[in-house]
Amino acid sequence: MTKTAEIFERVKKERPLVHHITNWVSIYDCANIVRAVGALPVMAHAIEESADMATISSSVVLNIGTLTNEVVEAMKVAGKAANSKNIPIVLDVVGAGATRYRNEKTIELIREVKIDIIKGNCSEIARVAGLDVFTKGVEATKIDEDLTKIAQKLACEKQATVVITGRQDIIADKNSVYICRNGHEMMGKIVGTGCMSASLVGVFAAVEKDYGRAASAALVVFGIAGELAAGKSFGPGTFKNHLYDFLYNLSPSDIENLEKLEEVSC
Repeated sequence: MTKTAEIFERVKKERPLVHHITNWVSIYDCANIVRAVGALPVMAHAIEESADMATISSSVVLNIGTLTNEVVEAMKVAGKAANSKNIPIVLDVVGAGATRYRNEKTIELIREVKIDIIKGNCSEIARVAGLDVFTKGVEATKIDEDLTKIAQKLACEKQATVVITGRQDIIADKNSVYICRNGHEMMGKIVGTGCMSASLVGVFAAVEKDYGRAASAALVVFGIAGELAAGKSFGPGTFKNHLYDFLYNLSPSDIENLEKLEEVSC
């Protein structure tokens, strides 16, 4: 298994350009988190340029948090352009399970664009997998099913890597399942950490073609930064600033010493 620290060093060396059509609530944070690891963000939502921007990028991150019909059409155009160049696409299914419109547009995107990595919380992913579940706005609701089995079944059906974020992150493709136990509860106290994690998955997928390893490495790095930041913070405000700082200053030895990643049998 390729070391997480090695993939992280590749990000810093290659400095990939990551095209986002993303959530207006967290767009600034997503741009900053990408910069913090040494990669380059671009946020281009206009349908008139979304294809051109996708084809010059190393990966594309689509986030439906603040979706409209126009945004979805721009995502399709960007996604099809990325598909034509074999550029990896991450889809963050924010709020899937909350409304019929959001559910329909999520399925529409997955049907019309080849998505390489589908990311969400447990209820969002369960809804995309066809379970009759409800997401409370963008907040996860409890799922009693085996999340590992849900993730891997969806991965096989959609020929994609599936990422479920939560207290422990589950990353599944048709061959492997990883459990990441890095992170801190403070990460759930600020808005946008889910969106930021999707951006980091896009960064790592730009330099590592094993998307299961790319996604798991991204979540390990993000989780370690969260753990270190929480130790220096007094609340959500200081935590957010420290999160950027610790991610920016993270070393390979930090990753090797603090990584909590397990590959489990399928």
